[in-house]
Amino acid sequence: MTHLRENIEVALEGIWANRLRSFLTMLGIIIGVSAVIGIVTVGAALATVVSNEIHAMGVRNIQVSVRAVGTNVLQSLSGVAQMPMDDSDRISNDMIEQFRQEYYFYIEAISLSRWLGAGHVGDAENHQFVTAYGVNLDYAASHGLNIVNGRFLNDEDMESGLANGVISSVLAEAMFEDADPVGRELTVFLSGMPFRVEVVGVYEYVAGWEIPMLTISGGHTNIYVPITLADSLSALFGGASGTHQNFVVTIAEDVEQEYFGMRIVRFFNQFYAANSSFHVVASPTSMVFYEVETIMDYIQIAVAVIAGISLIVGGVGVMNIMLVSVTERTREIGTRKALGATSHAIRVQFITEAIILCGIGGVIGTVLGIGMGFLGGMALGVVALPSAFAIIVAVAFSMAIGLFFGLYPANKAAKMNPIEALRHE
Repeated sequence: MTHLRENIEVALEGIWANRLRSFLTMLGIIIGVSAVIGIVTVGAALATVVSNEIHAMGVRNIQVSVRAVGTNVLQSLSGVAQMPMDDSDRISNDMIEQFRQEYYFYIEAISLSRWLGAGHVGDAENHQFVTAYGVNLDYAASHGLNIVNGRFLNDEDMESGLANGVISSVLAEAMFEDADPVGRELTVFLSGMPFRVEVVGVYEYVAGWEIPMLTISGGHTNIYVPITLADSLSALFGGASGTHQNFVVTIAEDVEQEYFGMRIVRFFNQFYAANSSFHVVASPTSMVFYEVETIMDYIQIAVAVIAGISLIVGGVGVMNIMLVSVTERTREIGTRKALGATSHAIRVQFITEAIILCGIGGVIGTVLGIGMGFLGGMALGVVALPSAFAIIVAVAFSMAIGLFFGLYPANKAAKMNPIEALRHE
């Protein structure tokens, strides 16, 4: 124990005596450890955000989509390998109505939506980012919208196709402050075009999978208008009208998701028997979460491995500086051996120095990694807590690198002939 303490003291004195060189040597270890911990922490925070968003979509929701034959979920979401689709390839309102009538006992809601565009409300001084969607009456129930003022869209709105809209509590506060927004009008600029909406209701804004950089200016929130209005506008500009590429089915509490998902696929694919390019798939919320989580895990592992390569590079730097240290201290090694120091003692001294060098780098990297993870979590709107397992593994791995890459220089020092070492200039 005494010899170990002495070796540690000697190692710390040597590191302190060459502070700049030691820091530059540790830099690769610091970067590697901080990157690994930061990536794992942010990845866990991102998984939490996605999980919360998927649960907010509804644990009894099933996403029904028209997908090109041969594409998977990731390709479908990203648009990769998606073939051009026309109205005959999409699901029509008539098909959905037939489905509702046949399975009404199993269904609580069928949510339809149509994207109108992204834009902003207000002027340079009060600027709020928004996305407008045309939705049907069931949308609020399927997506858990909590109306805190006014009402949601009703049958009259759908039949008239008026530009009545429901806005978020964040947007209402930003644009109207303490005044009642219900009955007031907003001018929404979608792709630069003005679009007037009369507010009929306000829903409670719950932070979810929004665009983090846009939340700085008050939040990127949604405006909901009647889907009949969205269909009319889409038809005016040559877009899809009365057909859907995807929609959401909310099932009753006692209905099993995967089982009913198969019933949905069987029902709608009867309309696609002659369509060799597209088919209908049903993805329960639990399945979507599992697939997204699996993809994120693979990405996180891949990026962490890439970051871990810098640890190897840092280890090479440690070996290099330890070889330089052995050369600089050749006469010291010869003197110690002449005074009775064993080869084992010399070897342990240099290995201890390499391990401590990497260990200090690992500790500094851990602190930086925790900070990176915390900042990443703040950007995502969640509290990102570092994984204790990731910290232990990263620091232990950095010290193992010190042991591995310090072994060769230590053996070189231990095998020195004391007479030749004393003659070294």
